[in-house]
Amino acid sequence: MRFVHCSDWHLGRLFHGRHLTEDQAHVLLGEGQLLDLCRDAKAEALVVAGDLYDRAVPPSEAVELLSETLERVARDLKIPALLIAGNHDSPERIGFGAALMESSGIHLAGPVRAEPARVVLEDAHGTVSFHLLPYAEPAVARHELEEPDLQGHDAVLRALAGRARAQAEARSVLVAHAFVTGGEESESERPLSIGGADRVDAEAFEGFSYVALGHLHRPQRAGAERLRYSGSLLKYSFSEADQRKSVSVVELDAAGELSVEQVELSPRRDVRVIQGRLEKLLEGPAAGENREDYLLARLEDREALLDPMGKLREVYPNVLHLERAGREGEGLAGAPRVDRRGQGDAELFESFVREVTDEDPSDEERAAFLEVAERLRRGERES
Repeated sequence: MRFVHCSDWHLGRLFHGRHLTEDQAHVLLGEGQLLDLCRDAKAEALVVAGDLYDRAVPPSEAVELLSETLERVARDLKIPALLIAGNHDSPERIGFGAALMESSGIHLAGPVRAEPARVVLEDAHGTVSFHLLPYAEPAVARHELEEPDLQGHDAVLRALAGRARAQAEARSVLVAHAFVTGGEESESERPLSIGGADRVDAEAFEGFSYVALGHLHRPQRAGAERLRYSGSLLKYSFSEADQRKSVSVVELDAAGELSVEQVELSPRRDVRVIQGRLEKLLEGPAAGENREDYLLARLEDREALLDPMGKLREVYPNVLHLERAGREGEGLAGAPRVDRRGQGDAELFESFVREVTDEDPSDEERAAFLEVAERLRRGERES
């Protein structure tokens, strides 16, 4: 059984105010891109492990792009597509019409169910079962599974994976959207919860031939070779500039032994960081670089500059952010400024309390903050 595993499409994404729908259409539908890869690799299925959209109520052009993509998978490739909702998605919207679409080979798992969706496919060696675990808020999962003692993402995933395992064939694939402990984060991911409660131990996924994971945007293994994040479709932050985005072509042989190939797609525009003095950067891109790429420019000039962004955009029309290396590192009264862009909400709260009171927050203050922050996160996901 050969299939393509990808995730985190985030259709409808805005990147520093720029709509990325055309860029996403390019890597999904363009020549030599995802759908062509499925055909050329003779894939027998397409697996998308969550975050189809970037937000619960996506813009119309994002819905149209997903519709066209799935239509071409069913009509032109004639292979099944198996998709789950991620934490950015509205489960109900992803699940709309799912029963009708199954007749066309499009399998959509939106809301969490007590019995996880199971799709059985055939190849030359027999059957392979695919088990679809959409992202589940612990409170929702407790109600749906009628297990009031489930607390946290790890317990929820263990319970759901256990139910799927009970129905698994000898060769089986689990599709899930989760943060496996030890995974490497990127700035463009939205936390599943606050304070580390979103982590899931890799042991929760024992017993499956392959686990197709979504949520983390860097392509990586989650410990064992059989647990993998394919990574996001495109680079969605400048912190990902050094990443090589790809999708996974996965093959299970007759015995369930695994082979995985990472295949890079070619974006319409790359996401890059350029650095140097303004005068040097205005000389234009080096050989092999695209002036149309999305750029963060780090200027090394320490003296005052007149309209550096305007000048840069005459050469690089898609410069989206500007940093002044000589000025970014100083705060009030010349005090060193700590770069907090990679810190989570809990770390930012603790840093704030220390700066204001010269003391660490108490356990009660931490707990109160985390409760409020989690409530706000839940409201964000539902809006």
